[in-house]
Amino acid sequence: MKKLLLILVILFLAPLKVFCADVIPQYVSIENTNTLGLYQAPNEIVLYNEPSETSNIVNSISWIGEKIFPETVKPQNLFIVYLPNKNLGLLAVTDETENWVQVIYNNSTGAKGWIKKDDPYRFMSWVMFYNMYGKKYGLNLLKSAPDSAKDLHSATDDKSQVVATINMPQKIKLNVIRGNWALVSVLDLDRTPKTGYVRWRSAEGVKYYFPAIK
Repeated sequence: MKKLLLILVILFLAPLKVFCADVIPQYVSIENTNTLGLYQAPNEIVLYNEPSETSNIVNSISWIGEKIFPETVKPQNLFIVYLPNKNLGLLAVTDETENWVQVIYNNSTGAKGWIKKDDPYRFMSWVMFYNMYGKKYGLNLLKSAPDSAKDLHSATDDKSQVVATINMPQKIKLNVIRGNWALVSVLDLDRTPKTGYVRWRSAEGVKYYFPAIK
């Protein structure tokens, strides 16, 4: 409690720049794809070189809502998902132990550090994340996704029959995740309902779809 109060004092007294824009992936990215999932960032992010409190601290970042300290930290570099109005920031996880997670704290440079878990429910595998947020909000087809990602298949196999194609989706409902495939129900611009399996990520971990969080 004392730590949180101290963070609040620092954030509100420091002359910080305010970043109002949400951060939600819009484009396919081939950077930092080898990740396990996401970690809900605490308001005080202490990053260690190794998964041990005796290890060197490589960085320390405080944030709450729209305020981030140090002010040089850009939310799009720090977070994969950032919704300041909900005080929600999600970090990409590259490794995990029972008590620690290794996260990327700079998406531009790929810089990593270890965070000691203070709550086991902060970590979500990608499948858990998609099941939680994708089923609630639906999915967005990321820009620059390959045309093959728009094909609706009859089964979770690239060689299975293509039953339909997504053109200008108005809504993509996630029904179930099966490996790298997702069973979706799509309402296209022509209002024709379509159902089938799409690849939500490649075998290498490149995401083609992302939960339409709002």
